[in-house]
Amino acid sequence: GKTVLIFVYGTLQRGRALHKHLASQSFVGTAQTQAEYRLYRIEWYPGLVDAKTSGQGLAIHGEVWDVDDAALRVLDKVEEVDSGLYERRPIRLQEPFDQLEVVAYFYLGDVEGCSDNGDRW
Repeated sequence: GKTVLIFVYGTLQRGRALHKHLASQSFVGTAQTQAEYRLYRIEWYPGLVDAKTSGQGLAIHGEVWDVDDAALRVLDKVEEVDSGLYERRPIRLQEPFDQLEVVAYFYLGDVEGCSDNGDRW
């Protein structure tokens, strides 16, 4: 079946709380985004937001995984895509992933009052 490349930057990374949802999938490599995003601490988890327009973006560190449809459906549930907490959409990464189509989960809530988490979780 078709697979999707996904950039994870928080609790889904190796050794983190929700990694079990990715454990059966293929680890591609560590990666950094283009310097166009910010990472906020929402509660016990991070929220990635687009910061291109503000010019205040950072290169966020994370991992790229190759996931199948079944795993993607599980991740969408975990990230509460249906309820509007996160949205899965393309993200721009640095080399060697800059020419590939990669998606990530973007936080859709309000980050007002949330602490900035720098360039990694």
